[in-house]
Amino acid sequence: MRLLVVEDDPTIAGSLGSGLERFGFEATICGTGEECLRIAPQYDLVLLDLGLPDMDGTEVCRRLRERSAVPIIVLTARGDEVDRVVLLELGADDYLVKPFGFRELVARIGAVSRRVHSAPFAVGAESAITLGPLSIDRDARRVRVDGVEIELTAKEHDLLTMLADRPGAVRTREDIIEQVWDVHWFGPTKTLDVHISALRRKLGHPEWISTVRGVGYRLEVPE
Repeated sequence: MRLLVVEDDPTIAGSLGSGLERFGFEATICGTGEECLRIAPQYDLVLLDLGLPDMDGTEVCRRLRERSAVPIIVLTARGDEVDRVVLLELGADDYLVKPFGFRELVARIGAVSRRVHSAPFAVGAESAITLGPLSIDRDARRVRVDGVEIELTAKEHDLLTMLADRPGAVRTREDIIEQVWDVHWFGPTKTLDVHISALRRKLGHPEWISTVRGVGYRLEVPE
């Protein structure tokens, strides 16, 4: 597995790189956001530090997600929850707050890799879903509302597809986390709320996704 470690501190970068290689990963180090944006799509996963010399890591995360679906794990010393929510909204797949242990980092890498490469719907399911003005093309991973394509992150697409498979049915938080993320998800369940919020905003119809308090979420699109 080829990892890109984006860290401008040579001491930290060297330690991360050598530690990851001991666990069997191929690690490449880069020290700037611009270099990351240029080469990241060539890698299997990006470990992104927020404190870069040329641009803020949140901007790197946003711009990278616009051009690539490569998984991103943010490594941050910031403990503020707002930063974490913003990162997830920008498309980060997970984050780790420094300091952390190598075994935890390796576990997070494995969990993110499984989530990204797992299918969120049953084999043999219809490749296209049409619900009134909403259309979802599973194979092309495209979503349109009233004929206009909207841009979703990989997890936003998977989440919407799962809800649309059974329109009107309540999907529990546990079921969603297990199928869209992973049964061994290490992150906070707040991640689900962040993605639901982003979906509502991007669809332009927040009322389509309703919250069933204490249970989960339901998708209802009017004909």
